[in-house]
Amino acid sequence: MKNKAITAREVDFAKWYTDVVRAARLAAYSNVKGCIVIEPNGYAIWEQMQKVLDEKFKETGHQNICMPMLIPENLMKKEGELINGFAPEVAWVTMGGQKQLEERMCIRPTSETLFSDYYAGIVSSYRDLPKKYNQWCNILRWEKETRPFLRSREFLWQEGHTIHETAKEAEIETMKMLKIYEDFYKEYLAIPVITGRKTEKEKFAGAEYTYTVEALMYNGVSLQGGTSHYFGQKFSKAYDISFTNRNNEQEFVYQTSWGVATRMIGALIMVHSDENGLVLPPKIAPKQVVIVSIGDSDKVKNISNKILEELKGAGISAYIDNSEKSPGFKFAEAEVNGIPVRIEVGERDLAENKITFARRDTREKMTENIDINVADYVKSLLNNIQDNLYNKALQRRDELTYECIDIEEVKKIMDTKPGFIKAMWCGDEECELKMKEIKGTKSRCILENEKHIHDKCIVCGKPAKELVVWGIQY
Repeated sequence: MKNKAITAREVDFAKWYTDVVRAARLAAYSNVKGCIVIEPNGYAIWEQMQKVLDEKFKETGHQNICMPMLIPENLMKKEGELINGFAPEVAWVTMGGQKQLEERMCIRPTSETLFSDYYAGIVSSYRDLPKKYNQWCNILRWEKETRPFLRSREFLWQEGHTIHETAKEAEIETMKMLKIYEDFYKEYLAIPVITGRKTEKEKFAGAEYTYTVEALMYNGVSLQGGTSHYFGQKFSKAYDISFTNRNNEQEFVYQTSWGVATRMIGALIMVHSDENGLVLPPKIAPKQVVIVSIGDSDKVKNISNKILEELKGAGISAYIDNSEKSPGFKFAEAEVNGIPVRIEVGERDLAENKITFARRDTREKMTENIDINVADYVKSLLNNIQDNLYNKALQRRDELTYECIDIEEVKKIMDTKPGFIKAMWCGDEECELKMKEIKGTKSRCILENEKHIHDKCIVCGKPAKELVVWGIQY
């Protein structure tokens, strides 16, 4: 039986998504147009993401830093591609109190300019390199159409910015961070992704090249899940980040940046959740287990507390729902909030020395003997749920991934059952724009190490240069 507060996914996917966000209390709309309130349930998921990624960044030698929110216009203009690329989305501050500012300042849409300006003042020798910094912060981009987590004017993210002595070292960094994102999506979010290089048209403004993590949502729409950029010396020349190299010569540093945002929460919802609410992979769930006591006898309370202590002792995040609600209401609440495992401790089961386990992903119930090692049982169950969610998402993605050699095929697919399209491309931007005429189909990334499926461009028929993944995007 489905949750009545949630629209059927097949009827209206956009409404279903919003219903899940609201029903699971992940976010609420605010009176600040285009911005959301990230509620405790949503923020707890972000904290889990932040915790895992922050640890991985620090393991690879990165340190956290905090840059200002405001960027003077003259700094933004030093690297022309960046300001041109972000111009439509920039929000400007022109007044301070009641006075007109001498120079307007933008609220950061990204922080390359601030990092570059900072690095220029602290680096003088190759001995000062590398600098590997990251910041967790908010960003403001004046988006026209917004949707909770997926695209809002203000959002949370992390942005890494590093500078290096050599191009090789910076390029290694670019790929290393891409791999961290790829592994995080697979191992923690249980989302299969495709990684590859962005086309010149789609790369980050000011980058030499951009690599991306691309995920496919349940409805066949693609989501850019994270990016890693190699800047070469573009920003270092514009901002004069120079150093004395090992040959005692002046040289400009080589630079990277990389980031992921709260849109990962949107990806989790759209890949795993269902018509009963949120479904969370155990490795990223803030609470992995809820214990629901049915009845208030001392035996029920004691067994519930004993199970809680066993789970906590095994490093499993668990809690007892002691709220004054009916058991049925507690079950439904745990389900809509995506708690991976529910344990029911009730008088009737205990009379037979049994307790009941329910898994959120399949909604299957298992009744087990009370003498089992609960911690080991739950650990195995959590691992099984994590694997099942990944395998289901992988199967869905594979079902919605098509190889095409004819443009009419692409039109038919995007009109009926959209997904990832693998097709050859000549490298001409005009053909890229022609593909966009098909329901907004854009290049997602170039697959550099896969066998070509054809020798001609799917659009113009000329000799093909690249195998590209195409898709409709959020």
